[in-house]
Amino acid sequence: MSTDLELQFAGKTDTGLVRAQNEDAIAIHPAHGFVVLADGMGGYNAGEVASSMATAVISERLSQGLDTLRQNRDAAQRHKQLHQLMDDALQDANKAILAAARAEPQYEGMGTTVVAAVFHPDGLTVAHVGDSRAYRFRRGELAQITRDHSLLQEQIDAGLLDPALARFSQSKNLVTRAVGVGAAMEVEIHDHPVQAGDVYLLCSDGLSDMLQDAEIAAVLARAPAVLDAACDTLVQKANGNGGLDNISVVLARVQAGGGQASGLLHRILNWVS
Repeated sequence: MSTDLELQFAGKTDTGLVRAQNEDAIAIHPAHGFVVLADGMGGYNAGEVASSMATAVISERLSQGLDTLRQNRDAAQRHKQLHQLMDDALQDANKAILAAARAEPQYEGMGTTVVAAVFHPDGLTVAHVGDSRAYRFRRGELAQITRDHSLLQEQIDAGLLDPALARFSQSKNLVTRAVGVGAAMEVEIHDHPVQAGDVYLLCSDGLSDMLQDAEIAAVLARAPAVLDAACDTLVQKANGNGGLDNISVVLARVQAGGGQASGLLHRILNWVS
């Protein structure tokens, strides 16, 4: 990734039109170049507790770990260590949520989906558990870069369900992995190259269930230089289509900067200079 690229972030979370409370949580850390989004589940306010715990624990773990990672000049080792760091961060969140549920009976059964994205000198690394998603918008094309951990996705993969009919399925909200529901949790992690002009979207299923990919792409195609308006528009459109769930979005734009002396990404890239 070139040192003359900059990052711009924006995010928004909304209760939607049906749910009584917002059980989503987002965290944006520009100084370290990462974002986290969690969609909680559980009775009472347990979902809200799980998602808040997950974003807090993961944010703290990544902030501390990335500071240490910057000191390693070996790219291959740094890549391996980043994967381990992200896995450890989500595993720590899993342990914390399980411990809280054991300590407080009203939190029993709570959990959360998580998607986290870290921008670094070699591109972007995304870790996720559950059906909260990450997308890349590049040159007018929207691509989902995470695969849902859900019963619905398993049915699609097995050829039992036409992807075009998936949004109408009664099982679309049944996840097969979540943070905080069991000691054995598998985190999926992938790396992606990054280009100037890319826009990355992290979202809860409150957005992806309410908007088709073409609708999301249309908003991102008109995204202004400041991304806050695009976040607002995505949430408004999800509510306009019913707002059946909490809605959370985080946007990150990779753009050409003003040279090595300026820009957020240049400061992040100091860990290999």
